[in-house]
Amino acid sequence: MTRIVRFHEFGDADVLKIEDVELPAPAADEVQISVRAIGLNRAEVMFRRNAYVKQAQFPSRLGYEAAGIVRAIGSAVKSFAVGDAVSVIPTEDMARWGTYGELANIPERHVVKHPRNLSFEQAAASWMKYVTAWGALIEQAKLAAGDFVIVTAASSSVGIAAFQVAHSVGAKVIATTRTTAKRQALLDAGADHVIATAEEDLVARVMEITGGQGARVVFDSIGGPAIEQLANAMANRGILLEYGALSPDTGPFPQFAVLAKSLTLKGYLYNEVIGDDTALDRAKAFISDGLESGRLNPLISRTFPFDQIQDATRFLESNEQIGKIVVML
Repeated sequence: MTRIVRFHEFGDADVLKIEDVELPAPAADEVQISVRAIGLNRAEVMFRRNAYVKQAQFPSRLGYEAAGIVRAIGSAVKSFAVGDAVSVIPTEDMARWGTYGELANIPERHVVKHPRNLSFEQAAASWMKYVTAWGALIEQAKLAAGDFVIVTAASSSVGIAAFQVAHSVGAKVIATTRTTAKRQALLDAGADHVIATAEEDLVARVMEITGGQGARVVFDSIGGPAIEQLANAMANRGILLEYGALSPDTGPFPQFAVLAKSLTLKGYLYNEVIGDDTALDRAKAFISDGLESGRLNPLISRTFPFDQIQDATRFLESNEQIGKIVVML
């Protein structure tokens, strides 16, 4: 028996329960990990609230990220051995391969040996955010030196990761946040410019920063009415990648900006990377090299002990954090 977090109904953080569960041996292509650290993600909150792209079947596990020590391997596993220090690249199904627990069975292709310079805490805080940012900014937008990228909801772990991915190729980051309360923290985290959207004119500020050209790339997790403003702040032939839906409202389609500037607006999910073996290999190489060199440096907002999993996810939902929330075992 091992302690696993499960939930038996949709709801707030109170539905998360730590239960004693019998975990089977790893399947032929799976690695069993003794978990030392768990990275928390907003997708898990949405899954728990029945607002995600997949629906839970009860009782359900959850969790996309973790780091720990290999405890056992399946008969077909070739790349790992018992005792290896590893971290988890998010899988396609958190209910099947949930990471919230003392043990987790994970498919081999979603496991990596993390660089020796990373702690378990840092390793558990890396792969969701860097795969998401890399897939959008590098793989799809072809971000390059001299480009400007607008990163919305910039204090999230993915937002901070986007700063580092952008800087690794010589691009400049314009971070947006609702008020000035997080301005200095975002600058300290690597943003080149910060715009408080409730207090400043987004379009005017972006045009001032970019010398009137606009931003070629937008990396947006909010959606809703703000998309029209973002489109008006973009450069000709720019691309807006929508990877979230934090706004509960539907915004107008910015047809005039799209037509006048030949813009591309695209929905984007990290699954586009992890569902493609060659793209996943490219992501692993870019991110592993960045982590080892220090160009990518996971920012941890706060850690919690495993027994405080409810408090940890409440803090995630508070939007007070700058960076990643990690649960330690």
